[in-house]
Amino acid sequence: MQKLTESSQLVQDKLQQLGYDNEIVQLADSARTAQEAADALGCEIAQIAKSIIFRVKTTNEPLLIVASGVNRINEKAIAKQLGVKLGKADATFVREKTGFVIGGVPPLGHQTLVRTLIDEDLFLHETIWAAAGHPKTVFRLTPAQLKEMTGGQVASVK
Repeated sequence: MQKLTESSQLVQDKLQQLGYDNEIVQLADSARTAQEAADALGCEIAQIAKSIIFRVKTTNEPLLIVASGVNRINEKAIAKQLGVKLGKADATFVREKTGFVIGGVPPLGHQTLVRTLIDEDLFLHETIWAAAGHPKTVFRLTPAQLKEMTGGQVASVK
């Protein structure tokens, strides 16, 4: 087995700390996009749990939305649902708040506590795949595990 990058090892350690035996998989090619990840894993794009960070404008806090790879996030609807104004999070903000680079943001193990919404459509699948701290690493999990690991709120995100 290849040695994991430092950021992916942090995710693997966090999974073990929480009592999960999910294994991080290192891909030969980038899984920066849901399409790339699905191609590399041989699964449906809908099974890719993409992590998108937004910036809550009033508090400058991060909001993580873990969405099915096929869904486009409706940030206006989510902002209205949460009663906040959302802004785009640039690479610096994402790295600062999560400790990870865009394209590799995992659903757990962030530097600060990150409020999380989980796309209800992920629950249509028995297993899903999430980023594991680096654009070339992922791990398989169930939607129920995702909810447990993150303490996230299940919602419609499209």
